[in-house]
Amino acid sequence: MTKTKEAFVFGLDIGTRSIVGTVGYKNKNRFVVVAQESKEHETRAMLDGQIHDIHAVGETIKEVVELLEEKIGEPLKQVSIAAAGRVLKTVTVHADMEFLEDKLITQEDIYGLDSLAVEKAYEQFQVENRTDMRFYCVGYSVVKYYMNGYLIGNLESHKAKSIGVDLIATFLPDDVVDGLYRAVEYAGLEVANLTLEPIAAITVAIPEMYRMLNIGLIDVGAGTSDISITKDGSIIAYGMLPVAGDSLTEVVARHCLVDFTTAEEIKKGISVADGVEYKDIMGLPQTITREQVLDICNESVTMMAKQAADKILELNGGKPVSAVFVVGGGGKIQGYTDYVAEYLGIPKERCAVRGSEVMDNIDFLETDVVKDSLLVTPIGICLNFYEKSNNFIFVTFNNTRIKLYDNNKLSIVDAAMQADFPNDGLFPKRGQSLNFTINGKQKVIRGEAGEAAVITLNGEPADIHTPIRRNDLITVKESTAGKPGEMEVGKLPEFSASLSIFVNEQKVDFPKFASVNGQLQSAFYSIQENDKIEMLNFYTVKQIIEFMDVILDKNMNIYVNNRIADLDTKVYENFSVIWTLEVLELPEVEIEEETIPPSQAEEMEEEAVENKPLESMPQSEEAGEMTTLHIIVNKKPITLSGKKDYIFVDVFDYIDFDLSKPHGTSVETVLNGEKAGFTQLLSEGDVLDIFWKKE
Repeated sequence: MTKTKEAFVFGLDIGTRSIVGTVGYKNKNRFVVVAQESKEHETRAMLDGQIHDIHAVGETIKEVVELLEEKIGEPLKQVSIAAAGRVLKTVTVHADMEFLEDKLITQEDIYGLDSLAVEKAYEQFQVENRTDMRFYCVGYSVVKYYMNGYLIGNLESHKAKSIGVDLIATFLPDDVVDGLYRAVEYAGLEVANLTLEPIAAITVAIPEMYRMLNIGLIDVGAGTSDISITKDGSIIAYGMLPVAGDSLTEVVARHCLVDFTTAEEIKKGISVADGVEYKDIMGLPQTITREQVLDICNESVTMMAKQAADKILELNGGKPVSAVFVVGGGGKIQGYTDYVAEYLGIPKERCAVRGSEVMDNIDFLETDVVKDSLLVTPIGICLNFYEKSNNFIFVTFNNTRIKLYDNNKLSIVDAAMQADFPNDGLFPKRGQSLNFTINGKQKVIRGEAGEAAVITLNGEPADIHTPIRRNDLITVKESTAGKPGEMEVGKLPEFSASLSIFVNEQKVDFPKFASVNGQLQSAFYSIQENDKIEMLNFYTVKQIIEFMDVILDKNMNIYVNNRIADLDTKVYENFSVIWTLEVLELPEVEIEEETIPPSQAEEMEEEAVENKPLESMPQSEEAGEMTTLHIIVNKKPITLSGKKDYIFVDVFDYIDFDLSKPHGTSVETVLNGEKAGFTQLLSEGDVLDIFWKKE
């Protein structure tokens, strides 16, 4: 051993039936296999390429690692692995990278372009993925490179203003990938590289010089048949089928009445002998010939071959490939390649198992190694390490360890998304908006912005765009919400402070009121969610009388703008109101057009009654029946007198509470423990509280 441990590459082919470990190194254009070990699972811990018993698989990995470490005399810490699985998804994308001017293209530029395409594929897949399963990108293959819009084989060292790539990214479910990682970690290893089994197989089975041809590769393992297609110098498609060698073993087990392990021994035995002896479940000795095994497996072999041929046709645009290479142990059974060729419609000699024929550049230091199709994928996993390494990194996000696909541009926001951290928890939250209508039009008062999330990276302040690397420690304290939207009626642009009306030729300013959900409210009313507000820019004659706290003789006549009126007549800005015992013959007051809002002019015209005498005023008669009311205001007894009915606003005439000098944001009015408006009717014994609200 002259190589250092840094030069060694350790690859594990974690298959459905067995685990194969390979240690080697690259020497120019050749790969030297230093040591190789394999061990079958003692139980069916894996099915269809997916781990079902993580601890069992982890223990088997440990045994393989120990045997390899003993051979090479050094510890193994990092490992390259490959994934298989029945739920494989692929996305084909195109990505471009523009430069300000012509520049010399480096490997870093090419890697950045590939990463951009992988990121784009991931985003596209997230949109297209309509299942609840979370998927990981487990590998990708470049189909074509472009330089300034034209195809090119290798971008490196060319000068270009733009470069582009067509790329196939492959995705597998989270549970498939996580199972592999956990089994490897259980064995005390760290994943250095993860690829896809068909990518690994094609690295060895179809060298680049043959990829100009339209060739199909079938890697028939125990649980899955992995398929890839080459054309015009590139890998153009991938696929997987959940049928492989184990389906044949199950047929043998059912026919011979034996357990799965014995059936596997029978299946393997016919490859080296014409007959195999075994004991069935009754303990009776039996013998089965090669022809009998092939006969009972024929239907399943035919089915496997047809499914593989159909998948190749699907991936190749409905057309047969020119040739098919078959690797892996499951494809070695007699008749499989012939059936595949038959279903594809190609000559039988163009579909064959490949082993030593594709290993011209592979050297084995161990002299007893047989170069066959079983070794293609394990060696391909090692070779793939040199092309793409460190696909995933682990970081700790708020004390939870998470795995991220490494596109060389990861930031804290990527970790937050992977950890399902709420998106609005990263950014300042606005307080709840206040929604209401005013004069029939929808209005929204936005809440205030809250505090941004507090983020640290390895104990130092950071933000969502801070780059992250392997084993970083990230903490994010969720952002806070600001104050909800709030508004007082008096602060609305539609609200004016007062209404000027001429009463008996004297100008009087009346406070403005608004109707909120049918109730009169003052300027200090705090608007609530979904309130319906109508701005009242008028007083009725009755409201004017009540506000001025006057008592009219029942025989008095009332005039509005020198027209006879009643208590319900509406009075607008700068209108004239006169009440008198005389019958006046006055010219109508000419109100300037701009004085009366256009929306109110028509309403006023409809309500006006020319020269109509006010024959009776029952309201005035009732007003003459004065009563006395005893109430409690701010914990002090108050006696109201001089009127028949009393409303909340009347109380201000009896207490020392100056509304013109604010001591807070609004006046709070409470009647018997409940919020009340200024026009709320009072009753004997009521308890009132009036105070300034302070924020």
